[in-house]
Amino acid sequence: MDEISEKNKEKNRQHYNKLYADYSIRNILIWLKDLDGFLKGASSTETSWHALYQDGFKDRLEGKMVMEMGCGDCVNAAIMAGLGAKVYANDIAEASGEIIQKLNNSWNFKYPIKFIAGDFLNNELESENFDFVIGKAFLHHLTLPEEKDFLRETTRLLKENGEARFFEPAVNSRILDEIRWHIPVKGRPSKFHGKEFAEWKENDPHPDRSFSSSHFRKAGAVFFEQINIIPVGTLERFNRLIPRGNRNIKFRKWALKAEKKLPFFLNEYLTRSQLIVYKKPIR
Repeated sequence: MDEISEKNKEKNRQHYNKLYADYSIRNILIWLKDLDGFLKGASSTETSWHALYQDGFKDRLEGKMVMEMGCGDCVNAAIMAGLGAKVYANDIAEASGEIIQKLNNSWNFKYPIKFIAGDFLNNELESENFDFVIGKAFLHHLTLPEEKDFLRETTRLLKENGEARFFEPAVNSRILDEIRWHIPVKGRPSKFHGKEFAEWKENDPHPDRSFSSSHFRKAGAVFFEQINIIPVGTLERFNRLIPRGNRNIKFRKWALKAEKKLPFFLNEYLTRSQLIVYKKPIR
């Protein structure tokens, strides 16, 4: 792995160890008690859950072998395990492994979650052993050379009829992207404030790289025969203009349903995120 990738990896490790240090699993345990209720709410209002759990994904998990790359706070790993999947969860942050240990000690999963520590590429896992490889906001943390290595490893791990599902940000409009950087959000200053923005950018664990749908099509075509990219968040992105509360929730529910009716070219161009589905790995 090159020097840039090594620096990127270490920046991510430090950032997420700090973020997930002493992470409480209290909410996860509450959600596990009512999986149907949690997923109904989350998938109708939150882009990542709405995207990842499309096409009856929830009902396809029981008894299946699942690898989650970049498990982070481990919420999705826990939900998938609660649905009966045999979950292997990987993250570069040691803190994620501590969360997995807490979850296994606190909840009687049908199949306890197995944590794969450290650099995923250096772990020797059996080939063609997984039904799903999942990444919930994972690929965009990688440099492009790293992404290529991870996609190659994904094809090795997946069964012949296996499926990779990645939820990622989408940047298909340069105009909207530039506007985005100028609007301050929690934890990120506006680009109008040059010094503060530069300091934030220096500490940001995400590398400068392409997040376009065309990039993910091209990158996936090297390793998979079948690629489907679904835009998510074209209308939902405007929820930030509405104060938090019931009106905001109602708007997000409406938006995630309504945007599916938009012409595909418009939906893809304006979207802020995407579900990337790769099938039929090329050996």
